[in-house]
Amino acid sequence: MASWRPDPTFYPSPSLAAEEPQERYAYVATYWRGEGEPQKDALAVVSVDPAADDYGQVVGWTEMPNHGDELHHHGWNACSSALCPGNPHPHVERRYLILMGLRSSRIHFVDVRQDPRNPTIDKIIEPEEYKAKSGYSRPHTAHCGPEGIYITNLGTAEGDEGPGGIALLDHDTLEVKGTWEKDRGPQYLAYDFWWHINHDRMITSEWGTPRQVEEGLLPEELLAGRYGNKLHVFDMVRRTHLQALELGPQYQMALELRPAHDPQHQYGFIGVVISLEDLSGSIWCWHRDGDDGDFAITKVYDIPAEPVADEDVDKLPEMLRPFKAVPPLITDIGLSVDDRFLYVSCFGTGQSIQLDVSDPLNPTKVGEIRLGGIMSRASHPAAPDLPLSGAPQMVEVSRDGRRVYWTNSLYGAWDDQFYPDGVGAWMAKADIDPETGAMSLDERFFPHGDDFRGNRVHQAHLEGGDASSDSYCFS
Repeated sequence: MASWRPDPTFYPSPSLAAEEPQERYAYVATYWRGEGEPQKDALAVVSVDPAADDYGQVVGWTEMPNHGDELHHHGWNACSSALCPGNPHPHVERRYLILMGLRSSRIHFVDVRQDPRNPTIDKIIEPEEYKAKSGYSRPHTAHCGPEGIYITNLGTAEGDEGPGGIALLDHDTLEVKGTWEKDRGPQYLAYDFWWHINHDRMITSEWGTPRQVEEGLLPEELLAGRYGNKLHVFDMVRRTHLQALELGPQYQMALELRPAHDPQHQYGFIGVVISLEDLSGSIWCWHRDGDDGDFAITKVYDIPAEPVADEDVDKLPEMLRPFKAVPPLITDIGLSVDDRFLYVSCFGTGQSIQLDVSDPLNPTKVGEIRLGGIMSRASHPAAPDLPLSGAPQMVEVSRDGRRVYWTNSLYGAWDDQFYPDGVGAWMAKADIDPETGAMSLDERFFPHGDDFRGNRVHQAHLEGGDASSDSYCFS
């Protein structure tokens, strides 16, 4: 009798995920934002096997069929959450990356399993269908979960405002099932989401509406405190709002959520882009004692802005000149699967900071690299004479925690505001010592420039899953 086994890239626990063979490929969302004849967005396949002859090279390129999608975040159709006993889906497989057009609201299902170096587009949900069935537009983040595929969205189907929220897609048919929330309470702005899956709690965060985002940061809206500054807690089973966690109006753009991977724990980290008081960025920890209490949120780490000398103020982008400083601009964070290290990307200063978060409420800095940055333009060791624009932005951590990858573009219109001379395209990697945890930049790995055919690079996911793609139900 034939046996029917779950996908081998589904891992019951974080520790078992860390024991699996390392990834061979990184899948990078690239998008075109330039002048002249439009090019198409594409999924780039980058070789990340240090033993391969083509290590660090782009070895696959799958173009999207339309122009102007602006590929941004992407996620798997299925992952380790399929093994959760509360709502199991052991028959599905990690086959598709869901590439979403943040501008177009078009959803692409790209098969990376059949031929990992030559992905193919198997299905597309066109914007009109997606908006009509989901009630939303501008899809941002996708996670595989207990009821199917969850996708968060910045705006409504009808226009450029909110409320944003979450759509649910079917695991098997890949069709849109509808709006996820039954009672959103006061939640209006949307951005990221994730969950404590064993405890039936979803956490969501806030950025802005399409009007506040698509054509760039709106300084008057920022100074008025109108971007996101809350987290929201939902009951995952009832799909109802339970709690809003207020950060304070001075803390603007509460973005990436990284919950503890150990499913016994109910805490996690969020990066806040900027404080209106001093231009600093900050890391906060949400936490809960037991299953009956409310969640609380605590600021646990500050990253200060860096002052700029009077004679150099003209080198700043126009919107920063009155402040004579470079804000760190925390735009992404990554939590290692063992919940030990948090990696913080600073799109303004060019820092990537490594924090030891073994004690979640008392992080300590243990490492830092610099690449790019608004003022520093720090180069990579592989090209020491090449000043870099952009900065470590999206960050991804391997399952075993020994490799960290960065890409350098935030979002087209926002790139152009902070780096008006362009950000180019580059990807970097650091190795993490398994004994000491020390972080060191890999001098061999630096795909950049023409490697990405004129496109900019945003999020990367790793073959077989990574630290920001899977949730687990067993410790």
